[in-house]
Amino acid sequence: MDNRPRAILYMIAAAISFAMMGVFIKMASDLPVHEKVFFRNLISLFLAAIVILKTGHPFFGKLKNQPFLMARSIFGLLGVITFFYAIDNLLLVDADMLNKLSPFFVTIFAALFLGEKLNISKGLFLLVAFTGALLIIKPSFDLSMLPAISGTLSAICAGAAYTLLRYLKNREQPETIVFYFSLISVVGLFPFLFFGARWPTFYEWPLLLGIGVSAAMGQFGLTLAYKQAPASEVSIYIYTSILFSAIFGMLFFSEIPDMYSVIGGIMIIGAAVSSSWFANSKKI
Repeated sequence: MDNRPRAILYMIAAAISFAMMGVFIKMASDLPVHEKVFFRNLISLFLAAIVILKTGHPFFGKLKNQPFLMARSIFGLLGVITFFYAIDNLLLVDADMLNKLSPFFVTIFAALFLGEKLNISKGLFLLVAFTGALLIIKPSFDLSMLPAISGTLSAICAGAAYTLLRYLKNREQPETIVFYFSLISVVGLFPFLFFGARWPTFYEWPLLLGIGVSAAMGQFGLTLAYKQAPASEVSIYIYTSILFSAIFGMLFFSEIPDMYSVIGGIMIIGAAVSSSWFANSKKI
């Protein structure tokens, strides 16, 4: 039975969920970034704990994997913080496009630390993707670049976290990794709630809930998609989140990306699609 259509639907559902998460983040722009990240991971912590209690899997993983779980959690937290900051200060679609550079950084980190081969074709796709990123960033060498730099840093940190996930893939349970990451994030951010954070308004509580729920739905969508079909066949569909981010940005915030961002986005998506097609064609 071919489960790819169902896997693609799950992946697109995840893309919509992540794009909606960006909408909620931007709507709650008056709240500090660290407060939004805290509540986002607090909800994930409870959901992961429920799954672990049902499955009986360990909360904290094996002792020998602790350095890798901790590193994955730290990079993941930094990636979420920088991504949320980029969403608050960039067009929603621009922030999403920069964050979608993360698979290209996975390619680099996997070559450096996991011994995976970096060939000429991969190098070419990296060059195209990073050129597209420059069109979105539009370097000006002043403080106006900070949000775009933050968006790029979110991709770098996410790339490092995903590389560590590759290492942990067959060594720890997914819910253990999510629980560990969420716990480190909540504990690490809790002290900062006493500096600059404030009690959410009646209007902001549903937005915080929306951030957490949409993020969790996105993660569940990814998990279900990868259970139905190999990642190499369906992972590319997560890039549809860029389309949904563009639509939501226009609908909710009247955001229209400029021509440089459009061209840059096409280059990033094109490099990702070409890289995926090339990798899969070599397996046939």
